[in-house]
Amino acid sequence: MRPLAAIVDLSAIVHNYSVAKRCAPGRQAFAVVKANAYGHGVREVVTALRDIADGFAVASLEEAAEVRAMHDEARILLLEGCFEAGEYAIAAQLGFDLVLQSAAQAEALLGSELPRPLNVWLKLDSGMHRLGFDAAELRQWHARLADAPQVAELNLLSHFACADERGHPLTEQQVECFLGLLDLDFTHRSLANSAAVLTIPAAHMDWLRPGIMLYGATPFADLSASELALKPAMTLAARVIAVHEVAAGESVGYGAAWVAERDSRIATVSCGYADGYPRHAPSGTPVLVEGQLAMLAGRVSMDMLAVDITDVPEAGIDSPVELWGSNLPVDEVAIACGTIGYELLTKVTARVPRRYIG
Repeated sequence: MRPLAAIVDLSAIVHNYSVAKRCAPGRQAFAVVKANAYGHGVREVVTALRDIADGFAVASLEEAAEVRAMHDEARILLLEGCFEAGEYAIAAQLGFDLVLQSAAQAEALLGSELPRPLNVWLKLDSGMHRLGFDAAELRQWHARLADAPQVAELNLLSHFACADERGHPLTEQQVECFLGLLDLDFTHRSLANSAAVLTIPAAHMDWLRPGIMLYGATPFADLSASELALKPAMTLAARVIAVHEVAAGESVGYGAAWVAERDSRIATVSCGYADGYPRHAPSGTPVLVEGQLAMLAGRVSMDMLAVDITDVPEAGIDSPVELWGSNLPVDEVAIACGTIGYELLTKVTARVPRRYIG
């Protein structure tokens, strides 16, 4: 068996959900498990959170149906709503909470014959300008939907654009825009994503929506996960499968992109871009070999990557490699690659076995 695995600590996810709840006592929280629980395995994550999560949030009807198959009673929120007219009846049959973010979606709902009414979340475009109604449009739709037979609860939701950049002026504007609609009668309100859960108490409405924090990564550039009391959930673990002595001036890998400045020991590691490790990761990206810091050397291949282990003399064939995880935060790797932890976690491919602990 190829020596590569994503080791997922489910107890860390439970811990991180509890951190979210402690940040906002008395509030409820949708655990965001879209994109296969950010690459961690939706079935296992939902099972781990089954007895403590107030609800789950997903991106599509298919994801919602998968969660419903594991949990008969949980509130399950469709964050982008329905995409086709026939999906509304399915959403009602399965008892989903539904975001409405456009006039087309609202009209489709009103034109649907449903087996039971839906809990509806009107999405306010409070400043991100991606999805949602502006404040005036939302007031009009509130009036139309308040007594519609297709609607059970009528709720309010919005999403931050810059909550991960502490002190950004748009965040305060978005909070004010949201608060400006609370003269309307809503059953529930939701505004806080992970960044807002952790640092913006004014955004702690009835329901929180913790996402990336559940998986032990930080939404911030200037606050680490450990500083936020979060525990990393995924360790991407591999092994050294070959070691080569490379003389000064010799190159390594495709394109001869890395040239040894000294006589070097180069380890070939059992992970590549087909496993989800970023191909664009530059030489110098941190890697742990035998628990010691080493650096990526040259281009990432489809199934392998090379690491300079010259300064890790104890390393050799079969040495353990941590590409990110409990000892090397995914956010540090992401910064080196010019991306964010979200992308690295969600791109771990299906061919990487998930092994669950905790």
